[in-house]
Amino acid sequence: HSQFNSTMGKSKFLEYVRPLMFLVPEVPKPGPNVKIDIKEKMFWTLGVLLIFLVCCQVPLFGVTASESSDPFYWLRVILASNRGTLMELGISPIVTSGLIMQLLSGTKIIEADQSLKEDRALFNGAQKLASMLMTLVEAILYVVSGMYGPVSEIGFFIATALVTQLTTAGAICILLDEMLQKDYGMGSGISLFIATNICETIIWKSFSPTTMNIGRGTEF
Repeated sequence: HSQFNSTMGKSKFLEYVRPLMFLVPEVPKPGPNVKIDIKEKMFWTLGVLLIFLVCCQVPLFGVTASESSDPFYWLRVILASNRGTLMELGISPIVTSGLIMQLLSGTKIIEADQSLKEDRALFNGAQKLASMLMTLVEAILYVVSGMYGPVSEIGFFIATALVTQLTTAGAICILLDEMLQKDYGMGSGISLFIATNICETIIWKSFSPTTMNIGRGTEF
């Protein structure tokens, strides 16, 4: 009886999450009789890559060019983010929420029996919900902290538009990662995004030499 109560107490968090599952968009898994061949996997992987690269180049509506230094410059490569674009947040919400959920699971604050299909689905759903919430929180913090200028200057409409764009792009990033993980593509979305961002940075740096001005004019 005590063991049953203990299990119920540990699983209570997942039971609280269950009614919220309808808020979480989901990529359906391929049917048991559906076999995705290597060509189709390559097609989906390239499609995900193309969407990611487009999002990395589409500027956020309402953002003006800033001459200020980028506080996250050295983190952008590993977070697969690009300043001033739809991919401003990159994979940081996915990674952060994943670390928090694994920490809570590891310390037994949240316990899910991964051998049970229902518990596993609930835990994954809770992790995705945490990613969505983290995306929204990070988007709000980016705007409120003055990353794109003081809110009093850019106005409420632009601030709301920025939060909406960042949250939507973050949700797309989460779904693209899930699509690859559910056997539609090859590998993990997170690994793919990081590798692509590193390659993109190397190519841009190679063909765009950095300039500096030390008082004698612009030097390469």
